[in-house]
Amino acid sequence: MNKKNFLVTGCAGFIGARTTEMLLEAGYCVTGIDNLNDYYDTRIKDYRLESLKKHPHFSFHPIDIEILSDLDSLFKSQSFDAVFNLAARAGVRYSMENPFVYMNTNANGTLNLLEMCKQHDIKKFLLASTSSLYAGQSMPFQEDLPVNTPISPYAASKKAAEVIAYTYHYLYGIDVSVVRYFTVFGPAGRPDMSVFRFIKWVNDGNSITMFGDGSQNRDWTYVDDIARGTIAAGTRNLGYEIINLGGGRNPKTLSYILGLIEEGVGKKAIIDNKPFHVADLKETWADISKAKRLLDWEPQISPEEGIRRTVAWHLDKKEFLKDIQV
Repeated sequence: MNKKNFLVTGCAGFIGARTTEMLLEAGYCVTGIDNLNDYYDTRIKDYRLESLKKHPHFSFHPIDIEILSDLDSLFKSQSFDAVFNLAARAGVRYSMENPFVYMNTNANGTLNLLEMCKQHDIKKFLLASTSSLYAGQSMPFQEDLPVNTPISPYAASKKAAEVIAYTYHYLYGIDVSVVRYFTVFGPAGRPDMSVFRFIKWVNDGNSITMFGDGSQNRDWTYVDDIARGTIAAGTRNLGYEIINLGGGRNPKTLSYILGLIEEGVGKKAIIDNKPFHVADLKETWADISKAKRLLDWEPQISPEEGIRRTVAWHLDKKEFLKDIQV
């Protein structure tokens, strides 16, 4: 048993839960916190969390990273070797409807955690960030591109978090790894994401709402690969580094992914096309050479295999998922 104790925020979230699970499988102790908000159907969060609670070296606290006093009580009661900040308000479109909650959680919440690290002498901090920051840049996206023009409140809040994390690295010597994620998918994913929705809609025989014509390209990345890269970045001393975690292959169109889903489910989709959304990127593609160099990391699961596994999970959990709202 590795006696290191890691704090994982957002542990009931999609990426947070899988990262927590893999840390536990590696022999670490994990303290998880999550406010269990209702941005999407909380039954999915409960499902993930119940699985984690079965592990003897996991403890859970229903804490919101926006509430500094609650964080302070937790940090005074436990000692952490590192903080994995995977708690976030996600979703480009919804951030335009409620930008305040995005800044409160993603920026101010990150500041609260960094302040706790400073006060309690925790020298390693991992921050989950996003490929949405690369809007308007040339591809494949490299980490040194000037991402100074975010086109959604979500991206702006993540940029703010990255900047304040650098400040705490510079002033207080906290080792910070920022990982920028690219279109993560997999079993027990977020119900508001396209892969989850498409599988459910196709399987239920309902029409699919598709923004755009399906030609938008994404660097699809399976959740297990993302969790491995997150752990690698969070358990190494790197200084201050921003690192892409993405498929690193030629991007695949949304229509191609839908075709894989149709094949896996065994049904054809009924498509209801809507206009492209103004805050969506038309294409993403990660340069992952830095991750290979610093973390010895690259994805192992192809989009095709990842969709096969995800569809299989959905079909296996059909009864549980039938009433999940998407």
